[in-house]
Amino acid sequence: MPEKILILGYGPIGQAIVQQLAAAGRTSTIVQRRRPENLPEGAVFEACDALDGPALRRVVQGASAVVCTIGLAYDSAVWEKSWPRLMTNMLDACEAAGARLVFIDNVYMYGPQDAPLTEDLPMAATGRKGKVRAAITRQWQASYKAGRVRTAALRAPDFYGPGTTLSIFGDATIGALAKGRTAQLVVAPDAPHALAYVPDIARAAILLLDAPDDAYGQIWHAPCAPARAPRELLGMAASRLGVGLRLMALPGWLMPLLGLFMPFLREWHETYFQHDRPFRVDSRKFEQRFGVQPTPLEEGIEATAESFRRPH
Repeated sequence: MPEKILILGYGPIGQAIVQQLAAAGRTSTIVQRRRPENLPEGAVFEACDALDGPALRRVVQGASAVVCTIGLAYDSAVWEKSWPRLMTNMLDACEAAGARLVFIDNVYMYGPQDAPLTEDLPMAATGRKGKVRAAITRQWQASYKAGRVRTAALRAPDFYGPGTTLSIFGDATIGALAKGRTAQLVVAPDAPHALAYVPDIARAAILLLDAPDDAYGQIWHAPCAPARAPRELLGMAASRLGVGLRLMALPGWLMPLLGLFMPFLREWHETYFQHDRPFRVDSRKFEQRFGVQPTPLEEGIEATAESFRRPH
């Protein structure tokens, strides 16, 4: 089958995958409801709402691989309604096409943990979003075990990088510093916190696309540099930008109160267990299998800081 790679969703990770494929001379197809304003070279576009099962099945027809980078509104009710339907649609479409599926996932399903996260941890989520992620994991795992769809999950914690504005190291922090403002942080400033660099996630997704079938049916953690304290990382960004570090960290106890008036903080507080203690992710399984190393945080933070000097 000729290569036809579909990228579902075109946020920062989808964009990075398309760019890296194009740099290698490979074509990809961006699939979402609306055409991107500037369609990148080396990519084509097909309009489709992935929640529409028959429409998605038509678009995926003839594809050799699908990468899901879809991000839904950060709302538990939306996730509970839409993620199981999305996973069903993707699995049905990939089965009909004989396409492999690389699913870009998060780490919510592990629930509160004190040790570094590894791929073999049980899904012990207590919050609504984490339970949704656990449920859709069981969906694709059942499909794989039944011989329907070869699926691999690439899980990443909070991510950052150039062009990534909706991140704990995005507009509200590094972006604010670039404008001479105070960085507003919603995580514990001095607890080590794992991050994944968007170009590293994209590279890992492409390595899975090109991997033999024995890499499928598995969970992989995207390469992550050793966790460092957010205050330290923002200090790096401030230094690169040539400004002093001005930081306001929102205490965890205040979030439920503010959540009464700010829906995002109400939703965010559900996963505060990732931010009120050292939060580490073990990505050695992927690094050893594919022979790659994560981008050092010094390099990634400096590139991200530079990106905020330019208009988005």
